[in-house]
Amino acid sequence: MRDIAEELATWYASGQAFAVASVVGVSGSAPREPGAALAVNAEGDVVGSVSGGCVEGAVYESCREAIASNRPVLERYGYSDEDAFAVGLSCGGTIEVFVQPVQPDPVTPDIRSRAACGHGADDRHLPPARPPVASGLAAALTAIIGGVPVAVARVIRAPDGLSDLLGRTVVVGAGPDSGVSDALGAAVATQARAMLDAGRTGRLVRGPDGLPCEPHDEASGITFFVESYAPAPRMLVFGAIDFAAAVAGIGAFLGFHVTVCDARPTFVTARRFPAADQVVADWPHRYLDAEYAAGRLDSRTVVCVLTHDTRFDVPLLTRALRLPLGYVGAIGSRRTHRHRLDRLREAGLGDTELAHLRSPIGLDLGARTPEETAVAVAAEIVAHRRGGGCLPLSATDTPIHHEPSRHTIPTPERAARQTSSAFAW
Repeated sequence: MRDIAEELATWYASGQAFAVASVVGVSGSAPREPGAALAVNAEGDVVGSVSGGCVEGAVYESCREAIASNRPVLERYGYSDEDAFAVGLSCGGTIEVFVQPVQPDPVTPDIRSRAACGHGADDRHLPPARPPVASGLAAALTAIIGGVPVAVARVIRAPDGLSDLLGRTVVVGAGPDSGVSDALGAAVATQARAMLDAGRTGRLVRGPDGLPCEPHDEASGITFFVESYAPAPRMLVFGAIDFAAAVAGIGAFLGFHVTVCDARPTFVTARRFPAADQVVADWPHRYLDAEYAAGRLDSRTVVCVLTHDTRFDVPLLTRALRLPLGYVGAIGSRRTHRHRLDRLREAGLGDTELAHLRSPIGLDLGARTPEETAVAVAAEIVAHRRGGGCLPLSATDTPIHHEPSRHTIPTPERAARQTSSAFAW
């Protein structure tokens, strides 16, 4: 939902009804991960995507129907061998999509007009009342757009007799929790906050009392889909050289918040690094220390050491390799790498810490230019992040998308135990 948050906020502010369709489960090969979203407003405008085109038309119609009925629905789309023209995924996978209508005004115009005329008693022809989701969504959108960490938990499946809970929304983040009015909401909020801290997106199954369901009772539990939205992961590029400009550019392309840092103010300027979100003139190790002390680095942070100078490299890497960061790489020849390892050992680093160093940085693509080197660096970062094997896909017959268990559609018996780790490295 992050990619369409601005549009949803605009629709919400204008009072337009709309429906949000979110991928809440994936099995096998599928083009989008859980959390991908498509939205349609009452005028038929559409933003976002849930499948890269395979089932967009069917999801669009489900959104229109949800707006009209004010009823959320959980849909499943998969490949059909029997009917080549059936709606489904051509890649052979299966996705579950939860479609949730949103009425920005908790009191619809029809209800207001009936109340004003004294005819509010007969509501047999009005859309059914649903759990209030608009206020929770508004809080979530505000946080997402502002870059504030937030987790949104929505009921996507409920047993018979509790279907009125479908669409119930719990929001936790930096501000007051939303949708926490009973034991169920409190329990889900606690777990959602833990998932937010870990940057995890996935499912929870709880009983009406908020307690975890026993494995044999999960089919009768209440299933929440929890989406965690954290600020963009950071990429720290140290060394104001031409390779750094290329790495900063591809880092921004991959969605990182990019900082370029160098101790020489003359070289580290916004003009030289237009793709960087921030340029800093400071000693690299001192800047790294300050950012970590301020809590602005985490397990998703990428550090690219391109200074190529032991005066900067060794103090910086001595600190970086002792921190819980996502990736630490350093440029240099193999001779430079061996010499650097000797210096780092002299500084007190052991084999376990040195094993986390990616040096020489990047994959062997035969890169020559700064731009080609940046592609090699980015390829290694993505492979490290996603568990890639770094082999040509044409030379393998293994699944294209790694970590299939992370995003598998849970069976009723396993729903609570299936969570996805969108940012875990």
